[in-house]
Amino acid sequence: MVNVSVCLGSSCHVRGAKDIVAMLQKAIADNGLENDVELSGSICLGKCSSGGVNMKVNDEIVTGITRESFPQFFTEKILRQAKQ
Repeated sequence: MVNVSVCLGSSCHVRGAKDIVAMLQKAIADNGLENDVELSGSICLGKCSSGGVNMKVNDEIVTGITRESFPQFFTEKILRQAKQ
């Protein structure tokens, strides 16, 4: 199980957290990972100075996720771990 927590605090919110959550939900469904990925939200991950949305994937905090960087992030950090 891959645990993914998306920061929904004010800084990440204005940087597109809502769009990133929608992209995550779609990518999880498109890849049939509904039973392999647990998606949740958090208020703050303490990395507010990054240039995008922050997430915690299992025990790793990943900073600066944007719409453009999302596909690579999803493949490297979620898809690979879910397929293990």
